[in-house]
Amino acid sequence: MPEEIGLFEAMRTMRAMRRLKPDPVPDELINRILQAGTWAPSGGDAQKWRFIVVKDPAIKKQIQVYYQRGLDAVLHRHAQEADPAQEARNERRNAAVRYLTEHFHEAPVLIVCCLYHDTGKNMQPEKMYGASIYPAVQNMLLAARGLGLGATLTARHLQFEREVDRILGLPANAETFAILPIGYPMGHFGSISRRPVAEVTFLDRWGRKYD
Repeated sequence: MPEEIGLFEAMRTMRAMRRLKPDPVPDELINRILQAGTWAPSGGDAQKWRFIVVKDPAIKKQIQVYYQRGLDAVLHRHAQEADPAQEARNERRNAAVRYLTEHFHEAPVLIVCCLYHDTGKNMQPEKMYGASIYPAVQNMLLAARGLGLGATLTARHLQFEREVDRILGLPANAETFAILPIGYPMGHFGSISRRPVAEVTFLDRWGRKYD
């Protein structure tokens, strides 16, 4: 079992790992990842997250069909946002996205991250939707990295939300927000590339330099 690493090291080296080995992941590790998710904060401490651990190959394949259908929209968005000066980097990312798409159902485990509501769909303003689920998602991603497992946050299935909900048997008062494919990575973890803090931070108001 890989040696665990510290929190800040996990954050510094937590890449989106889209190429995963099909080797089984022990339930003990999946349980630890789920436990990390339940340690996250949630609005009003309601803890209305629900997680579906998908291992059944047939169910994973059904989801992959819709995941594949959404590929063109993702690649189009990447092309719109791409930095022309980083052509090689952009192509590496797109190649990894295509690989995950084709092998999505081969990931040993998919964790589907959901919220349920007492009645009907979520009635909060749209910007508040994810406040009670994405902290749990981030906790699980960090936990996976800390345990030496690869993972990535993907929400492409939401282009076909109704169809995927039906596959997973979601009730009317529940909705999915993300799917985390989890497995042992084919590649290696390493330092991520991010803009300097001073470049993305202001002091007191927009545009005032933060030194």
